[in-house]
Amino acid sequence: LGEGRRIFDNVRRSMSYILAVHVPIAGMAILPVAFGAPTVLFPVHMALLEFVIDPACALVFEAEPAAADAMTRKPRDVSAPLFGKRDMLRAAGDGLAGLVSVAAVDIFARGAMAENEPAARATTFAAIVSANLALILIFRGSEADVSTALRGMTPILKRVLGLALLGLGLALYVPPLAGLLKFSGPGPVALAAGLLGGAAGPVLLELLRRSVRLIRAKNGR
Repeated sequence: LGEGRRIFDNVRRSMSYILAVHVPIAGMAILPVAFGAPTVLFPVHMALLEFVIDPACALVFEAEPAAADAMTRKPRDVSAPLFGKRDMLRAAGDGLAGLVSVAAVDIFARGAMAENEPAARATTFAAIVSANLALILIFRGSEADVSTALRGMTPILKRVLGLALLGLGLALYVPPLAGLLKFSGPGPVALAAGLLGGAAGPVLLELLRRSVRLIRAKNGR
């Protein structure tokens, strides 16, 4: 029974993550074109992002241990869908928060590096990767305790996070790769802004959501 609940939770987490992570990717592929701005994501960039998304779905979430409350929850309604309206709304909200924060980074980068489009694009791409990693941590964490997003990381999660950051560094700062991807390595301030800014939206939304949940729990609602 416990293993079944673990598998069910992890499948739902993976589906939520898939929906959420593609919102900022699709948004940043469409919005610049819609507003006549320079293109941010080319097909090669999307293919590169899949090297993070696919292992997260197939390996990271599959390896997550059972939640602490897995055996104390009431049995779910057998007629309830695997991925219900509440799950879709939460995932879409997290994805939209990621899109807003990545778009804000893009606006900042294009203003600060108006004469260096490859560096601005690289900064925005770093924000997309950062938002992606933040979403992985958010969806693997327990809804009851925000600290579980970072506590007790599985070995595969550590590898995926580490390889994603390593791959990002190579893509931005190794000249042959950067040239292929139409990047120019951003400076440390721009890189920090991209990484922190990209993760800010999903993280702040999740903290707000959990704060509201705690307040309601204290008030007995």
